[in-house]
Amino acid sequence: MKRAFLALALSTLPAQAEEIGKVGVDMIGNDIIVEALADPKVQGVTCHVAYFERSTLDRLVQGNWFEDPSNSSIACRQTGPIILGDIPTGPEGEEIFSASRSLIFKSLRVTRIYDKANNSLVYLAHAAQITEGSAKMSISTVPLWQAGTPAP
Repeated sequence: MKRAFLALALSTLPAQAEEIGKVGVDMIGNDIIVEALADPKVQGVTCHVAYFERSTLDRLVQGNWFEDPSNSSIACRQTGPIILGDIPTGPEGEEIFSASRSLIFKSLRVTRIYDKANNSLVYLAHAAQITEGSAKMSISTVPLWQAGTPAP
C-alpha cells in the first residue's frame, strides 16, 4: 500500500532536471546552464533546456542580487518509444517543470501542450513573473508517429 501511494505521489510531481552542461560566456563568470528533462508522463521524450545564470561578480556590478534573466531555450526529441501517460488534452496544457529564477517572484517553467490536430506534443519554455509576466519564450515539438512509418 505504501509503495502504491508513493508511486502515485511521485507521478504527480513535476519533472526533475539534470545539469548536463555549463558553458562560461564571459570573463566575470556568467554561465549558460544546459539541463536534461525527461517528461514525467510521456516516456520516450527528453527536453534540453538552456538558461543564463549570473555570477556573483555580475550580481555585485549590476546591483540586482536576487534575479537571473528570463531568457531560456528548449529542444525536445524522441529518445525512445513514446508512451503517453494520462496527460491533459486541453489548450492550457500541463506544467512539467518549474525552477526559481529569483528570490520569490520569477520562475522558469516548461509546459506540455497536446496538439491533437497535428498529433504532436508542444513544449513551451517561458518565464512566469508575479507582476509583469514575460514575453521571452521558446517552443519545441515532438511528433507522435513512430519512426519508420510515414508521417500523417
